[in-house]
Amino acid sequence: MTARYRADQLGSLLRPESLVQAKLGELLMSEAELRALEDRSILDALELQRQTGINVYTDGEFRRRSYMTGFWDAIDGFVPTEEYGLEWRGTPRENYPRTKHPIVGGKLRPKRRLAGDEAAFLKEHAPGPFKITLPGAQMIGGFTFRPGVTDQFYPTRQALMLEIARLLRDEIQALMDDGVPYIQLDSPGYTTFVDEELRARLEGYGADPDAMLDEAIAADNAAVGGLAREGVTLAIHLCRGNSGGQWMAEGPYDRIAEKLFGTLAHDTFLLEYDTARAGGFEPLRFMPQGKTVVLGLVTTKRGELESQDDLLRRIDEAAKYVPMDNLALSPQCGFASSIPGNPLTVEEEKRKLELVVETARRAWG
Repeated sequence: MTARYRADQLGSLLRPESLVQAKLGELLMSEAELRALEDRSILDALELQRQTGINVYTDGEFRRRSYMTGFWDAIDGFVPTEEYGLEWRGTPRENYPRTKHPIVGGKLRPKRRLAGDEAAFLKEHAPGPFKITLPGAQMIGGFTFRPGVTDQFYPTRQALMLEIARLLRDEIQALMDDGVPYIQLDSPGYTTFVDEELRARLEGYGADPDAMLDEAIAADNAAVGGLAREGVTLAIHLCRGNSGGQWMAEGPYDRIAEKLFGTLAHDTFLLEYDTARAGGFEPLRFMPQGKTVVLGLVTTKRGELESQDDLLRRIDEAAKYVPMDNLALSPQCGFASSIPGNPLTVEEEKRKLELVVETARRAWG
């Protein structure tokens, strides 16, 4: 039986300005000075979370430049490109830095643990249960495979994803051995398969979106297969993209829900539900008995606070499809999936987390 955290959160938090400047290279400091700044910033973030009453703590992903970079920083085999990656929808933040991303240009070999240092610091300093987030095999593999380059080392995207899954599985096993109580895989790429425009684009490249969905599920399952352990939460997060308040995909879960919910081995699903882009709760009828669904009803893309009455009403609506005891509440995504984060203030971020906590108390007692 895994723990159920009624007032959950996703992982990333708004970084203090000094840390943003350091991560962007605008504030020059040694590696030791940067590590000390990260430590101080994380301790401040833990105190902020303690004040909100949130049920599970994170380090805000403050040691990373984005939620994915911890993976390729720890693994040999990635090469830089001049590509900026995903196309975003919505109004971008003014002067928001776009990050060039690497691709796989060699055999993947670990240089160090993916999140061992993060886990050790949280184990020592977190005031309560904490989570470690990792990018999913589907997300990393889909993002970094390039025909003509990667296929010299991994013949197909599926072969690459399965290799990434193997590396992730080793890290998840190590995190469990470290005593980490909550491990979350972030896989926003699944919502590509619900967006009609993005599906048409894949088909234009000669790809089969439904076959790609099957391959993605197989890879993400390979990362957690056989790792279930008493008291440890193994979660997966799906959203429609999160970068400076923008998003990547649109569409309800209906097209993929039966296969995705029924096949993924994770025990907890953190699902975006903050806007009409995500559709209704009807697809939750395919969620297997006993799984936990964390409803991402509170947006991190803007600072305005949601109505608690509206949140409670929507929780009741979701309970028509998943038993109330199997539901929980969270923001729809992190507050800063990459530097410098979404267009809201730290005080607004704090109020959002407090809203999650207060609403969860009213909903579940």
